[in-house]
Amino acid sequence: MARPWEADPRADFKRRLGASPSDTGASQDEVDCPDMWELDNGDIAIIGRDLTEVYQSRLPNGVRIGNDERLVIFPGRMLSAAKPDIPDA
Repeated sequence: MARPWEADPRADFKRRLGASPSDTGASQDEVDCPDMWELDNGDIAIIGRDLTEVYQSRLPNGVRIGNDERLVIFPGRMLSAAKPDIPDA
């Protein structure tokens, strides 16, 4: 059965959403930089910490992580900083 949505690996980075990690205090160097980008197809790329294994056993009812998916933790302050860049649905 085909999925209703599939990530397109051909999509390119279009623009950063919000401020840079150093501007929000989420990073002090370029080694580990959580970030959020809009892709040219409208999808969003999130760079964060992979905590799939940590959360797997305590997911809320009805929440599942597919074999090719990861649960990524992203700084809330960076999402708040990106709010003006995120269009309304």
